[in-house]
Parts: sequence; structure tokens; C-alpha cells
Amino acid sequence: MRRGGTVLCLLWLIMSLAGTSVQAQRVGQSHPFAGYAVVQHSYFFVGGSYVGDPAKSVMHGQMFVERLTPARLRQRYPIVLIHGAAQTATNWMGTPDGREGWAEFFCGQGYQVYMVDQPARGRSAWQEDIDGKVRTFDAQTLERLFTAPELYNLWPQAKLHTQWPGSGPKHGQIGDPIFDQFYASQVQFLASNAETQKLVQHAAAALLDHIGPAIVLTHSQSGPFGWLIADARPQLVKAIVAVEPSGPPFHDMVIGKGQARAWGVTDIPITYDPPITDPSQLQIEQQAEPDKPDLAKCSQQKAPVHSLVNLRRIPVMMLTSEASFHAVYDHCTARYLTQAGVNTDFVRLEERGIRGNAHMMMLEKNNLQIAKLITSWLSRHVK
Repeated sequence: MRRGGTVLCLLWLIMSLAGTSVQAQRVGQSHPFAGYAVVQHSYFFVGGSYVGDPAKSVMHGQMFVERLTPARLRQRYPIVLIHGAAQTATNWMGTPDGREGWAEFFCGQGYQVYMVDQPARGRSAWQEDIDGKVRTFDAQTLERLFTAPELYNLWPQAKLHTQWPGSGPKHGQIGDPIFDQFYASQVQFLASNAETQKLVQHAAAALLDHIGPAIVLTHSQSGPFGWLIADARPQLVKAIVAVEPSGPPFHDMVIGKGQARAWGVTDIPITYDPPITDPSQLQIEQQAEPDKPDLAKCSQQKAPVHSLVNLRRIPVMMLTSEASFHAVYDHCTARYLTQAGVNTDFVRLEERGIRGNAHMMMLEKNNLQIAKLITSWLSRHVK
């Protein structure tokens, strides 16, 4: 790990043990962002309310927010980083092999960075008998889906995976130190997507009310949150970067089967124009044949099309890797958004010369190359 990254990791440890705000001077002038030497690091909570017996009330729905501020704030709008299922803000703080994470990179680019733990997850308390049931991923599932999909070939693109960090006979598997570090970071999460989306939409709207306009970056399970946050606060979302968001519209594929996301890209109501009161009012048709043999058939609206009216003016970057299970169907989500009037730039990493990534691209060997692609896009689309 770079010396600067080591210092910042120590600051995170200090923060968790001792206080709410700290400043640090970077060391190591070889760091590419050495010009942004001082980082302010703090945290707060948003979105909670007291519930239960008035004599024994508890707080419910609050969301932990961690903030990094560069010494030289070059970017007009901050970035809000929202993790996916079983993850926490540690997704962005670094990698399981000790390299720089996206939070530090974005901060080095002059962005103020906010990272959250979803409500009822991690440092955002889960309340027994109030919040719903929780579930977790077993280690073998993470091998198959995230760290060693090339060994299982559960989808056509899986064999292309090369970017998980480390080496050796147990690379990407149980017993490898890097895999074990990654799996140690996994936590329980709410089993209900609808409950999760309601909680995050409320808490994230409160966050934007507090910090002002921002860029929202989502990953995987948190993909629907981006659409819902923008639906609730369209004037405060300046762009959405959706890294392999949950999809495709209306049903699961590859790692699951059955109906999902009844409102197209969400499991709970989102605003359409013309208005609808029930998702059954969305008339859907599926492609007769996929675009390519290794891709899914996409479902779209029949005419007349209902648009996602509150997302119309928000630029969206949707990012998909070469070897992920999302490579099979993310184009369907992008196509649905475009049809619904959303300005969507769908980017396949391999088409930009970035090869071999799977679903957890923010942790993989070339994670900063991908982060640079994101900031390059933001520089062109957010003013």
C-alpha cells in the first residue's frame, strides 16, 4: 500500500475509536494526488425517527454517513457512494489486498466524498421486531459470483475474469488471505428489497437535504436507490453513476429467476408520466431474439411509453464489466431507461479497453483505472 493510503487507513481506525472529526497531512510525495495533502474526515447520521413504546423508544431508519473532504475542493458537487448487498462503506475505503479505494481516489480528484452504511446495516442499527428479516451470503456464493467466476462458468462471460487481486492455488477462493479479508467484510442485510428501498430513499433524501446537490454513485443492489433518490429529489441529484445496478427490468436473470422490480427498475413506486397507480399499468413486451447469443432478451414498454419524468434531466452513466453476470443483461436496463426518457450513457468496460473485470470492480486490480473513467465522464457531463 502507498504510504499516503496507509496514513488514511490509520485515520479511519482513529475515527472509529475516538472521535468525530480529524485532519491528516499526507506523506509520500510520490502519491499522484500529493497536492491534496490535507483530508478532513468526519461522520454523522441522517433520516432516523423514534418508534415503539413511548416509554422505551428506539431510533429506526437512520443512516450512517462518513465524509472525506480534500484540502483543495476542486469539484462543485460531492459524490455520494452507496454500497450493494452484504457490503458497507468499506467497499470504497480500500481493497482487501490493501490498495487505494475509490473514496480516497475521488477525494484526491477534489471531490468531497460521502459514504454510507444503508439503514439497518453495518453502523446503521438494525432494530429487532421493527426492521425485517435479514440474510447473508455464504462464502461459496461470493466465489461463484464475485471472486472466481471463471472456475464455475455460470454465464458465458465468466471465463473472461482476470482482475481479482492475488495469485496462487487458492486465488479468489476460501483460504486465500485476500478472499478471506473480503469475506470478513460481509454483513447481514435486509431480505426485503422493497423495505430496503423505502428506508434508503427516505434517508438519502434527508442526506441531500442536508448537504445539497450531489452526484450519486450506486453499485449492484443499490442501483434502484439511485432512481428512487432522484425521483424524490430531482433538483438535488446532478448525475447518477450506476455501477452494474440491479436488473434487468421486471425479472431476475442468471443468478435468480422470477418476477422482480415490478415498477421496471424498482420494487416500490416511482413516478411515471403519464401517471400510473399500479405497476400492472405498464404494458410490457420482450424481444423475440437477443441482440447477441450470449445476451438476455430485453423487456420494454409497449407504446404509449410512460416516462420516468423526474429522471429526464439527470445524466446517467451505467457501467458494466466484461466478465460479470451483469454483462448478460445490463443492456436491458440501459435500454429501458432510455426508452423512458432518461439520458443514459451505457458503458461496457471492454469497449473502453478495460478487460477482465467482474462485479466487484471497485476492489479489483485495475480499480483506479475504472475510477478514472468515471471521473472523466463526470467532467464532461456535470457542470
